[in-house]
Amino acid sequence: MFANLTSGLDFQSKALVLRAERQRVLASNIANADTPGYVARDFNFKETLSQQTQTSDSELSKAGKGLSLASSTSEADPRHLPLSGLSNSELSGADAMGYGVQTEPSVDGNSVDMDRERAAFVDNSVRYESTLRFINGQSKTILSAIQGQ
Repeated sequence: MFANLTSGLDFQSKALVLRAERQRVLASNIANADTPGYVARDFNFKETLSQQTQTSDSELSKAGKGLSLASSTSEADPRHLPLSGLSNSELSGADAMGYGVQTEPSVDGNSVDMDRERAAFVDNSVRYESTLRFINGQSKTILSAIQGQ
């Protein structure tokens, strides 16, 4: 019975954790915008969230890992080279991250597009806040139902 009440919160909490992780990755890209040779990183939020909702909580606790981030490899043409995942020990339990798509080549090899990164950062911030507000509203609704108000 209680699981039915909190199933929506479980989904939103996984989304919130992923939003926070994506915010960290985008902030890292922005911070390294002037670093020569830095390659922008990102992951596909939709694919990663669907992967996390299919994985049961018991499997996550048995594996001893947190979230695993899927690489963003959407190939438009079969002749394109696939993006290989890059192992990153800084991510808590993440196995692989994808590279951001470079829109304009740069002389120093840096692939950060500040306009795109800022837009993605703001979009992710708004979505993070809306997820947080939804969780807060659901919690208040459940609390008022328990208290009988």
